[in-house]
Amino acid sequence: MSKIPLGPIELGFIAIYLLSLIGVGYWGMRARTENSLKDFYLAGSGVGFMVLVLTLYATQYSGNTLFAFTGKTFRIGYPWLMSVHFMTSIIVVYLVFAPRLHSLAKQENFITPADFLEYRFAHRPYTVLASITMVLAIGNYLLAQLTSMGLLLQGITEFEERTAFIAGVILLAVIMLVYETLGGFRAVAWTDMIQGGILMVGFVVLLFVVLDHFGGLSKSYELLKSSKPEKVSVPNSLMSRQWFSYIFVVGLGGALYPQAIQRIYAARSQKVLRNGVATMAFLPLTASLIAVLVGITALASPELSGLSSEDSDRVFSEVCKIVMGKSVLHRWLVVLLLSAVLAALMSTADSVLLSVSSMLTKDIYYRQINPKASQARLTFIGKSISLIVVFIMASVAIYLQSLENKPTLVKLMNMKFDMLMQLAPGFILGMYWRGMKANAPFWGLVGGLICVFALYPVSTLSNWGIHAGVFGLVVNLLMIFIISNFSREDKSSIGS
Repeated sequence: MSKIPLGPIELGFIAIYLLSLIGVGYWGMRARTENSLKDFYLAGSGVGFMVLVLTLYATQYSGNTLFAFTGKTFRIGYPWLMSVHFMTSIIVVYLVFAPRLHSLAKQENFITPADFLEYRFAHRPYTVLASITMVLAIGNYLLAQLTSMGLLLQGITEFEERTAFIAGVILLAVIMLVYETLGGFRAVAWTDMIQGGILMVGFVVLLFVVLDHFGGLSKSYELLKSSKPEKVSVPNSLMSRQWFSYIFVVGLGGALYPQAIQRIYAARSQKVLRNGVATMAFLPLTASLIAVLVGITALASPELSGLSSEDSDRVFSEVCKIVMGKSVLHRWLVVLLLSAVLAALMSTADSVLLSVSSMLTKDIYYRQINPKASQARLTFIGKSISLIVVFIMASVAIYLQSLENKPTLVKLMNMKFDMLMQLAPGFILGMYWRGMKANAPFWGLVGGLICVFALYPVSTLSNWGIHAGVFGLVVNLLMIFIISNFSREDKSSIGS
């Protein structure tokens, strides 16, 4: 990340913002009604419309949207407009299964995503494997967010780079851990509401300052048309396949984020859920679309012509450096933007941490180790697991950053959608297909994951423009169909 050094006053502003999150955690603790898993992980009776929308928004759009989406647009140009469509496709998938899942969750007191799978199939190996799959997929995502936190502090201070990175990871992880441990989901949802609002304002500010400095989109289009016509041309057949593959994979995988499923559980009512999801359909226009427009404007700018494709992840940082030099007002607008990046990182990381903690506590500890544990004991175990997970992930992030060949953020997050979409048969088909046998989704998940991991290193797949997860899902569905229709095992749907 390019250096955007801030002064003591600007850093103090960000520090006050971070410390205020601990206060929100304390208020969340005061608001709890009981010392139980339901209160800690789902805020008891649930959350209202505005909190639901902003916590979904803050969780769905991370710092990756600002850095990676602008960088990707800088590399390929207008074709990355498909990112708006694949973020919208998540909402389409929500509408397929979320209302029915919410009704069951309220009726059966679901807490973790695997609670539905246990209720529907009563197949313990599947419940455990599904939980492990989700923990691995989003645990990797948590690692990426912690890494981004370290890189952010590294980029806004004059400290020695390794010292700044370590301090950023530890400081921000501790703050996140404190307010989450104090207030649980209630604190996370309330802080997400603050962070989601800051992020939304940050995107609008970003668009304003970029267009103000670099010129309008029509000017950018004309410049690109004359200097880099391939960046504005109609997508070829390979790009078109990549579009549809992205939309399909992200739509399924993104809707099955464990933290997203728990927010479906936490909606106070069907009306709140439906209105919240409907509102979310429009919010990609305030996030991914703006990131793409900024990337296009930067691509056309002569001031950034020296950046290569390899340096494209620095586009957002370089834009900030250029803009903040215009005036004091622009400098503070950049400070607001960086606060938005920090808000996006922390809101995604705290949601992931809460989900990982809940699954390890209930799906692994409670179901497999100590089924007689009290609610108070389980809540204590959940908080302890959060501490252990943060310690491990922070240590791994610091270690990986010390390597000579550092893994990129893209490599850290690459497989999560391919893995998560293998759970779609259990959650979506299982919701409607009563004839699906209880052991079928287990073997389908096993086959799908093996296919994903086997095909992922095969570079020819990328030449086809189709994600490994699509092939894995085909194998997954075939196994489910064969077992459900030709197996003698007759144990099928339980609760649907």
